[in-house]
Parts: sequence; structure tokens; C-alpha cells
Amino acid sequence: MQLFNSISKEYLTQRKLAGDICRLFNKSPSKGNLKRIKSLFFDCGEEVIIEAGFHCDYGSTLIIGDRTFININCTILDSPLPESAISIGNDCLIGPNVQLLAVSHALDPQQRLSKENFSQPISIGNNVWVGAGVIILAGITIGDNAVIGAGSIVTKNVAANIVVVGNPAVKVKDI
Repeated sequence: MQLFNSISKEYLTQRKLAGDICRLFNKSPSKGNLKRIKSLFFDCGEEVIIEAGFHCDYGSTLIIGDRTFININCTILDSPLPESAISIGNDCLIGPNVQLLAVSHALDPQQRLSKENFSQPISIGNNVWVGAGVIILAGITIGDNAVIGAGSIVTKNVAANIVVVGNPAVKVKDI
């Protein structure tokens, strides 16, 4: 778990830049504006499609593999810390209204007063289908070929080649 102060001048500036680029893309999802979003990312593969409604806080530690499709209204609360990168593999399908939440706050009320956030990486393998409205929490790894059913909340790691559904998401079958 990594700590950082998201309201420091440096991070506020980075978030404002990313927010401005995301708003421009969402208002006018042209190829040029998509290119601007992809330029925020640490790495973005070939033939990646991102639909309008996309939001990320920083983008600088996002890694997206080849041929991945990100549907409308994807929200990524990412960290600027490389140790807390969010990576999405090749050939993934990210459904509408998906949230990848790598950043959170302390449970202890006194710790929250410090204004520090904590972050952990999220890793999504290759050929993963993340259904509509899924929420994936910090520190989660999802194995290759997994399917996350619509509306699920992923609170624990997901093995490769299985289907999980529910709140919290649990295995329902092998693929």
C-alpha cells in the first residue's frame, strides 16, 4: 500500500491537466482528442478503443494492452505512483460504467485527517471481459480469460479462466 497526498500542488496540477483532456475528449470524441488521452498513459497498445465518458485522475501509470475496448463512462481513480499502476491486458472488453478504483482513504478517522490517500495496483490479464457496472477495488489482480459479471464488486483476486458475479464477486463456474 502506497500513501500520497492528492491535494499537493504537484498532484492537483496533474489531475487538472488529465481532467481537462478527458473533458475535451468527452465533449468531442475525435481521433485527435483520443490521441491526447492516450498520451497521458504510461503505455497504450495498438488498436485501443475508448468511448466517450472516460475519466482518469492522472493517467501517468495506466498501461493498456493491444486491441482493448473501453466502453462508455469508464471511471479510473488512478494513482500517480508507479508502484500502484493500473494495467489492462490485451484483447480486454471493459463494459459501460465500469469503475477501477486504485485509490482510497483510511478507515481510521484520525488517519483520514492527514489528507493522504492510499493506493494499490490493479492488474487485469489478457482477454478479460469486465461486464457493465463492475467495480474493481485497489490491490486486485484478475487472471487471463476471466469474466466479471455485470454489476459485480470485485474485492478479492480473480483466478484465470473463471466467471465471477455478485457483491462481493464470487466464482460461479470455470470457463
